Amino acid sequence: MKGDAAAPLVKGEGTAPAALKDEGVTPPPFTRHPAQSLIQVSDLARHYQIGEVSVPALQGVSLSIEQGEFVAVMGPSGSGKSTFMNLLGCLDVPSSGRYRLAGEDVTGLDPDQLAHIRNRRMGFVFQNFNLLSRASAQENVELPLLYANVPAAERHRRAREKLAKVGLAERAQHRPMQLSGGQQQRVAIARALVNEPPLILADEPTGALDTHTSLELMALLQALNDSGITLVLVTHEADIAAFAKRVLLFRDGRVVEDRLNETPQRAAEML
Repeated sequence: MKGDAAAPLVKGEGTAPAALKDEGVTPPPFTRHPAQSLIQVSDLARHYQIGEVSVPALQGVSLSIEQGEFVAVMGPSGSGKSTFMNLLGCLDVPSSGRYRLAGEDVTGLDPDQLAHIRNRRMGFVFQNFNLLSRASAQENVELPLLYANVPAAERHRRAREKLAKVGLAERAQHRPMQLSGGQQQRVAIARALVNEPPLILADEPTGALDTHTSLELMALLQALNDSGITLVLVTHEADIAAFAKRVLLFRDGRVVEDRLNETPQRAAEML
């Protein structure tokens, strides 16, 4: 997720791959409460110091995202959308404000605790796939489990299960160079799913794909969302945002529009 500007999380209100390594640190308990938002940010801000100048990337964003939502994040370059995604993904820390994930305040956690959260509680999908070129599809999917010290037999089982879920059961031993762009992105989605996270953050996941492959990918993401997984997706493309249930528009580090999409398009019906 690239570094540009963004804003915080209370629904309808709108005024940056780090290592996943788990060092055995015990994080705060992850408790989900039915009446609680999965994501809640309050007055979230991020400023970058360039010499003597403080540059605001995100300015006082407040909003919430409920479990099961599919949210598209849009905006021009430098609008704050990528900064916002980096903060949600615990890849960066805010200059001020609060970020709660399933009711737990993650704002002041140390780097090891944040790494644990990234590994166990969220999955990432990037535009350029971020696969290890010398590893097989299965080995790439197993990577978060390896960092979490999951035994080998269980790693293999879960990776094969997720590859089957994204339609790549017979490509498990192929390396990235032996796969198409769409297949590589499916491997990345399987990797994002392997720890059963409640949240997937996707940064321009269709940016390197052709139109038909993009539709196939969006159909897969919508099916995952239908199963209850929360999706937050950055895109520059209005036709991709049309598949989401909610759209956030960023400009100058703030949310300038937060609207529901009552009738999202269904990618599967367009194939």
